[in-house]
Amino acid sequence: MLLFTLKRVGAGLVLLFVVSIATFFLAHFAISDPTAALLGTSATPAQQAALAAKIGIDEPIVTQFRTWFTGVLHGDLGMSWRNFQPVSEQLATKVPVTLSVVTFATLIMAVVGTAFGLIAGLRPGGWFDRVTKAVSVVLFALPGFWVSLVLITWFAIDLKWFPAVGYVPLEQSATGWLASITLPAVSLALGGIVAVAEQLRNAVLSASRQDYVRTLRSRGLGSRAVTTHLLRNSAPAALTTIALMFVGLLSGSVVVESIFNLPGIGQLTNQSSQNGDIPMLLGITVVSVVFVVIVNLLLDLVLGFLNPKVRVK
Repeated sequence: MLLFTLKRVGAGLVLLFVVSIATFFLAHFAISDPTAALLGTSATPAQQAALAAKIGIDEPIVTQFRTWFTGVLHGDLGMSWRNFQPVSEQLATKVPVTLSVVTFATLIMAVVGTAFGLIAGLRPGGWFDRVTKAVSVVLFALPGFWVSLVLITWFAIDLKWFPAVGYVPLEQSATGWLASITLPAVSLALGGIVAVAEQLRNAVLSASRQDYVRTLRSRGLGSRAVTTHLLRNSAPAALTTIALMFVGLLSGSVVVESIFNLPGIGQLTNQSSQNGDIPMLLGITVVSVVFVVIVNLLLDLVLGFLNPKVRVK
């Protein structure tokens, strides 16, 4: 198991290195003159040259990358070109917001999607299975931003159960924090619930046709015990979907954070793109890839625990 874990960690570090290189050079080539975006069109050539020297973009691109990556290895993500504050300090205030919403959305998605998928898989063709399929089609067709606006209208404006916009830190108020992330999390989770339920339903149907299930039932094993075995063997499909959806929600948070006015990395990404703040974009990329590596590592460890064949592969 230790060797299996080390291999996954090594693969994650390689992924982080490759993505960092690609993002750095693509960002610099895409934004050829960031001084124009930072200073505006009214800036003089002298002002642009002074800013270029201050932020170091007057040096060769390879030198810039070596300086930046050396800092990353020492935990320094550089300085923001927009406000000249450390990128790591600004991300430290933004990441908890996005992570709170995405984690809560993933929890909702996992619990509800697993329940729906398991019930539909155990009773294929029943009324619940048919309703689940119909709802899945509808939820897939609905735009995410429209769902967010409907949730705000119903539960924030009409019923006044939740705040429409804004974020309350957990250390300030636990109930206020939970209320402020509920609607954004639900709007993010709806599509994921459908995906998890569909994957688990298909996995349960496939597993229920296996010989070991018929053997268990022929020996008189109760339905609860058989369901436990079915769920254990069907779990990898659902877990993989949940992990993929978690990664997808990190990028999907851009729209949700804009609608609900949440000060997370999604909103920060949008602002940094408009301002040409390359160090901030690179810092967001590094943090996002670290999350992806951690999630994939946890997924591999769980799958290796459930299925020892994965560890052998």
